[in-house]
Amino acid sequence: MAIISTSMTQGRKAGMTISLGIFGGSMTWACAAALGLATLLQTYATALEILKILGGLYLLYLAYKAFRAMRSQIDMPAASAVRKDSARSLLLRGYGIHVTNPKAIFAWLAIITLGMPQGAPASVAALIIGGCMIMGFTTFMGYAVIFSTPRALSVYKRLRRWIEGAMATFYCFAGLKLLASRI
Repeated sequence: MAIISTSMTQGRKAGMTISLGIFGGSMTWACAAALGLATLLQTYATALEILKILGGLYLLYLAYKAFRAMRSQIDMPAASAVRKDSARSLLLRGYGIHVTNPKAIFAWLAIITLGMPQGAPASVAALIIGGCMIMGFTTFMGYAVIFSTPRALSVYKRLRRWIEGAMATFYCFAGLKLLASRI
C-alpha cells in the first residue's frame, strides 16, 4: 500500500524510491532467514510467540486505518498539492515499513524453511533469495509504474471506499487468524 499511495500522490519517481527501500528491507529479512533466524526463533519460542502477537496486532491496526479511510469523506489530494518527500526520507520509510512488518519475517522464514532442504549448500539459499528478489523488485517497481498513471488514480478515486473496505476486511481477518494460530 505504501508504494501505491506514494506513487499516486507523489509520482513515479517517489514510488520507485520507496520501492527500493522496501526491497532493501526484504533483502534484510531474506539474509537473516538464510543465516539462521529460523533456528534462533525455534530456540527461543517465546520470541516467536511475541512476534506472532505483534504481527496480529499490527494487522488489526492496519484494518482500523483502512476502515477509517473507507469511512472518511476526504478524497485523495492532487499530486501537485502533496508535499514531496526527499529521496532519503522515502528510502528510509520504505525500509522501515518492511523491516518492522511481521508478515515479512514470517514470509521469509517460510520461503527459506520450505525451499531449503536440511544441509543444503549456501548456493541453494542464494538461488532462492535471488529468484525471490528478482520477482520482488519487478513487482514493487511495477506497482510504482502502474499506480503513478492518471488512469490508475482515476479508477482508485472512483472505487476508493470499496478498496479500503476490502483491505480493512482482509487485514482484520488475517490479524485475527494470526492471533488465533498456534505456533
